[in-house]
Amino acid sequence: MQSIPNGASATPSSPNMTTPEEQTNTLTTMPDLEKLGKERPQTFSGRWPELAFCFSIVMSQILAEFYITGSNVLLPTLIKEVGIPPASTIWPTTALSLAVTSTLLIFGRLTDMYGGYVVYNGGAIWLTVSSILCGVSQTWLMLIFCRALQGLALGALLPSGMMILGSTYRPGPRKNLVFSIYGACAALGFFAGFFISGICGQYLSWRWYFFIGAILSAIMAISSIFSVPRDYSEKRKLGIRMDWIGFCLSISGATLSVFAIADSSYAPQGWRTPYIPVLFAIGVILLGVMAYLEGWVIENPLLPGDIFRVKFMKPLVLALLCLYGSLGIFLLYGVLYMSEFMGATPLQIVAWTVPMAVGGLILSVTGGFILHKVSGTVLMIISCLGYVGSGLLFAVIPPGGNYWAYVFPAMICGTIAIDISFNLANIFITTSMPRAKQGLAGALIYCTMHMGIAVMLGFADIVETQLKQLGTRKSYKAVFWFQTGLCILGLLIVLGFVRIRHAKSELTVDEKETLQSGNVNTRQTEEV
Repeated sequence: MQSIPNGASATPSSPNMTTPEEQTNTLTTMPDLEKLGKERPQTFSGRWPELAFCFSIVMSQILAEFYITGSNVLLPTLIKEVGIPPASTIWPTTALSLAVTSTLLIFGRLTDMYGGYVVYNGGAIWLTVSSILCGVSQTWLMLIFCRALQGLALGALLPSGMMILGSTYRPGPRKNLVFSIYGACAALGFFAGFFISGICGQYLSWRWYFFIGAILSAIMAISSIFSVPRDYSEKRKLGIRMDWIGFCLSISGATLSVFAIADSSYAPQGWRTPYIPVLFAIGVILLGVMAYLEGWVIENPLLPGDIFRVKFMKPLVLALLCLYGSLGIFLLYGVLYMSEFMGATPLQIVAWTVPMAVGGLILSVTGGFILHKVSGTVLMIISCLGYVGSGLLFAVIPPGGNYWAYVFPAMICGTIAIDISFNLANIFITTSMPRAKQGLAGALIYCTMHMGIAVMLGFADIVETQLKQLGTRKSYKAVFWFQTGLCILGLLIVLGFVRIRHAKSELTVDEKETLQSGNVNTRQTEEV
């Protein structure tokens, strides 16, 4: 018999000798699920081990946002001091997102194969090393390459961290609170990235941005080595194997297609440059072949089709691609607009984005107490409206527009958008997947986010360069209208096709399967 995690029931001393009737009775006489959803997991001996564990995992979220958003503030400084050419200004951001996007499914599978402890700690150590390499970069090419190496580290950290959280906490208020704190740390990392990059860009060297990140990464690595539960033996018993065909096709397909989109704006003849459509076509074909093989041929696919058979999963992922992609546009072009047309210094940009960070902390922590009481669909619609507002306010801001009238409410809308949608998606997807596929669940969440950012940022760059003859300001305005359109599309998808219920205390997927299996065996025994 499969034991029920986290004390959901009293497991017999000899599980293999229980009858189907005993299995069913064990599940049907479980203690109150609401109580179980509030209890500390049995993995932890007390409060401090749990706090150390949570600190270790949420640090990955902080550092992910630190490296993604902070580099945007530092970009004007990098362009001047490292000599990044105009054709490559998006690559310090895109290289990291592309590396993360291309490897998330791979690391998600490795997490399910070898456990979160191995993959998470390996990612933490590699993030420390790659951050130091970024800090000592001598050319812009070396910097972009090292940013891609950072992306590999985040590709390991994000799905494994999500798997560890998702498999440790059962559905209920405690899981909602922990995941909300995890989401709140995205806002904290966002602000830390802006603040430290602003300080380094204005008073120190840009290199200190990466050195400080390396110090934080080292602290995370040391903490996680001692606090994250060791699950290698447990995972190896599952017998999960790597899908090498999916491995090759996913990396090559995603890399070629996203590169073609991102580089098309700066190719000598745009999309008429021969290598752009060729690389894009090859990438799309490889991804199409992967989709076919994964869905109908390969027995152990990298991305199993059953994950999309979860009700509302497909429209939710499609909506999140649009919404997360709009977020990447908002963060990059919002910073560029404030810097170039509102005269904001790096530290002024930090100050102007404080409402987004503070609001994110408040919203995320508050969400942990209301997610099991308020309809997820209602919250998702509110989040979509926040996305729309963040793009629309920048799209309509006039020359000399006032910060309080336009930028401040845009930051409030931005934090409403990302924090609500991120927490809801995390809880919905991890709760919908069994324990053996929690690494896949984490990979899907972050693959959706970073694929959306990389692809939509590439399209936004196309919009900006194609309309540059109108002037930089008007071309930026066109990008913000493109962002707003993406948000409206995401909102329409949610309104028409997505329904998310309250994040309440309930049985896990594994427990439901055990209960169903026990009931089937009971009926078969009765028939005999």
